Amino acid sequence: MAIAPGKLQPIIIKRVKKGGHGGGHGAAWKIAYADFVTAMMAFFLLMWLLGSTAQGDLKGIADYFNSPLKVALTGGSGSGDSSSIVKGGGSNLTRTNGAQKRGEQDAPTRTFNLQALRSEVESADLAFMRDLQKRLEQTIDSSAKLQSVRRQLKMDATPDGLRIQIVDEQGRPMFDAGSAHVKDYMRELLHRIGQLVNEADARIVISGHTDASPYSGGERGYSNWELSADRANASRRELLAGGLREDRVVRVLGLGSSVPFDANDPLSPLNRRITVLVLGELGRERWQSGGDTPVTEARALENLMARRAPASEPAPSVSSPGVKP
Repeated sequence: MAIAPGKLQPIIIKRVKKGGHGGGHGAAWKIAYADFVTAMMAFFLLMWLLGSTAQGDLKGIADYFNSPLKVALTGGSGSGDSSSIVKGGGSNLTRTNGAQKRGEQDAPTRTFNLQALRSEVESADLAFMRDLQKRLEQTIDSSAKLQSVRRQLKMDATPDGLRIQIVDEQGRPMFDAGSAHVKDYMRELLHRIGQLVNEADARIVISGHTDASPYSGGERGYSNWELSADRANASRRELLAGGLREDRVVRVLGLGSSVPFDANDPLSPLNRRITVLVLGELGRERWQSGGDTPVTEARALENLMARRAPASEPAPSVSSPGVKP
């Protein structure tokens, strides 16, 4: 139809309502909100942890995150040991000393085994020392020649073994004055001790001692140190003459006046003495596996446990060979 001049065709706008929701009104906001809440929870958790952490531990955390690769490659603090708060792994997050090292899980059992071994060794050593002391006393009682030196013989039990000390008595020295020449009665006693120790298949440590009186000649010349060492070696030779095997001697020490018997009187004749330490099993392990210095009792027990463990069980530590007395 033709439109009359001067009249405009009306424009009709039809609004169509579509079903559903537009993108701005969808579920995307829920994801963003969940991320926000998660981030806030992590933030408040971090703040709580930092607020309950000591200043030194905070420094450890900072050091770790400054160079995590270095810590992971070189070990040490931060790599799983017990000296840093940040560890290289572990299943127990409540530990304050860091992640468990491999093998720590059996620590209670190992401690119990060490305690049981300690009790066993102590009982055996005590029985050994009592038997040896009894036999030595019987030997002296049965010899008229040795009756005169009984008062100079002092014996006591120590953690390492039976300590036999032969001390000087006023007017009855063991050696000639200022020398390592053994008196006859001292020689007889050493022969009997050497025989008994050899029969017991034991090991010994021999030490010589002097009083604090300076030896003539001065410290740069022959002194109490040399004299005590010479007397200890002279005693060793007499023990061997009595039947003791050479390999039964673990140490020969000259201690001068450094370990007095009577600390209240440095010049007392009692300080001039020879000590024969007859080692029990624990004492032997301490002295024979320690090189120049005896190992600690705890290390000796671990060595004994390692040697007693079946071949299928891993040894707790490296040990040196030894023989039970």
